[in-house]
Amino acid sequence: MAQLLIVYHSRTGGSRQMAEAAADAARDDAETILKTADLACADDLLKADGYIFCAPENLAAISGVMKDFFDRSYYPVLGCIEGRPYALMVCAGSDGENAARQMARIATGWRLKEVQSPLIICTHAQSPEAILAEKTIPENQLSSCREIGAAMAAGLSLGIF
Repeated sequence: MAQLLIVYHSRTGGSRQMAEAAADAARDDAETILKTADLACADDLLKADGYIFCAPENLAAISGVMKDFFDRSYYPVLGCIEGRPYALMVCAGSDGENAARQMARIATGWRLKEVQSPLIICTHAQSPEAILAEKTIPENQLSSCREIGAAMAAGLSLGIF
């Protein structure tokens, strides 16, 4: 069975909910590994057939914990995972484009194959209190995460990617 690795970081719950929704939808068609960025490593990337990376945008960049995952894993897998499919999901307060761009650049360096445009879910959190508050992603937005998880798993299972 094909293996899908979903790596995420979440401090206030938004990205976690997004990653969990994608994982729940993927489990029917692929062995699905859901790992937090602080625990994920290069070996996880090497074992997987495809990836979903999910992170919050903090101060117009990917979260530090997610960046640390990429920093720790980048060179150990360079040249070993080329051509594998990936998708990106970002939980943002207002924009999310830069976090998506940063992760896409890393994926480009690994020569991964983008199979889905980045999904950016905007929470519209603008005050310090709202930014730091626990997030609840609405069901209609989580359904988009489920669609990505299901599509990635089906594509891996059927050998489309």
